[in-house]
Amino acid sequence: PLPGPHPSVSNSEGDLLFLLDSSGSVSYYEFSRVKEFIWDLLQPFTFGPKDVQTSIIHISTTPTMEFPFDRHQSAAALHQAIRNTQQLMGDTNTGKALSYAKEKLFSGEAGARPEVPKVLVWVTDGFSTDDISEAMQLLKDMGVTVFIVSTGHSNYLELSAAASQPPEKHLHFVDVDDLPIITQELRDGILDVIQANRLHAVDVTSSSFRLVWPKLLSQETDYYTLEYAPRGDLGKKRTQQVSGVHTTLLLSNLAPETTYEVALIPESNTHYFPPQITRVTTLAAQPQLPQALLLTELLHSFQHLCGSVLDSLQQFCVPLELGGPELDTVLQICSAETGSWVVRSTSTHTNIDLLSLEGSKVRHLRFEDMGPNTLKASWDSADGKVLGYRVRCRRQTGPSSLLSVSPQTHSVLLTDLPAGTTSKVCVKPMYKNQAGRSLCRMVHMQPATEAQGYKHRQRA
Repeated sequence: PLPGPHPSVSNSEGDLLFLLDSSGSVSYYEFSRVKEFIWDLLQPFTFGPKDVQTSIIHISTTPTMEFPFDRHQSAAALHQAIRNTQQLMGDTNTGKALSYAKEKLFSGEAGARPEVPKVLVWVTDGFSTDDISEAMQLLKDMGVTVFIVSTGHSNYLELSAAASQPPEKHLHFVDVDDLPIITQELRDGILDVIQANRLHAVDVTSSSFRLVWPKLLSQETDYYTLEYAPRGDLGKKRTQQVSGVHTTLLLSNLAPETTYEVALIPESNTHYFPPQITRVTTLAAQPQLPQALLLTELLHSFQHLCGSVLDSLQQFCVPLELGGPELDTVLQICSAETGSWVVRSTSTHTNIDLLSLEGSKVRHLRFEDMGPNTLKASWDSADGKVLGYRVRCRRQTGPSSLLSVSPQTHSVLLTDLPAGTTSKVCVKPMYKNQAGRSLCRMVHMQPATEAQGYKHRQRA
């Protein structure tokens, strides 16, 4: 199926605190873009005392709480509160703000709840006028998961140490205009934290979803009773038993665009565990092609086999008949002037009229020696309407890094590459509905005794 809309998230619980750089080092434009990003990040969540609660603390000369966790219990109220948030200016005293955040994250007066996951999202331009290391470590020691979004491109070592580990999952570098590129990845990272201790659903489609829950039972005789039914039609309730050793189960043959009430009841002879309850809405039915044809693979094959000929044409169409005359199905595979792929179906058995698939990759990834332990990675632009590029560097020694850059940017500096080590560098174009394919290279930094330079080889 093609990517569908992101389902609402109503099965998560946690206190989510945004540490917002409100100092004079941030422009009014940057501040407004960050507010939009925060709201986009929060949109799918359900808010309330048994769901997600959120708060904002300003980084300035003196830290200030914009609103406590329990102030806004609906999406509409929270959206308006974020829109009304005003920049304070002043100094960038992040260390003071982190100490203040630690106090509020565990304070009932601020609406924080005991025994729920705590998440801190720090949005920064990469600079602080005071020390952050001690206050940040105290937060992490108390169980807070720290995500950092830097709209600058400096202080990598300091920020990678400040973020929760591993940094490639918790630290993002992105230009302020390209924040939407990381929204989904950051949201998924937050969900991994706040859903960990509750029954929740993953891999939701139009006809199935996978349930995941924490390990509760330990005895061989223990088991779970699982009950689920469409909301408003409990007469269709289904029940099944699940072994106590399991922590996941796939439910299939479900109706599309239907909300299911799900209850997981732990059955133990030694301890009482309260039932875990969640609500999951399946996605809308997606158009399917005959014989479950994977369009992207088909198009990639066409590009591989005929690329040299097709690249010389601005537009072309190739008819392809599927399934024989009885299915009356003909696909036209076309290359549009924008460089994107288009598939048209003339079948009377499918409701697909027009599909645009952008799945190309960047070309000619290359490297230039920029001094000790530093390389410049550059590439040619990918086809189609690219929203940005994601550059990942997996070092043989030291932390991995992930950078998100604008569509106009075709090079980045890679630092902290020790002599004599090999790193894997991948560049992936990002499109509106999907990511393109990664182009990866292995890069070897010569030992200091050798001539300065680099070697690279294509991934096998």
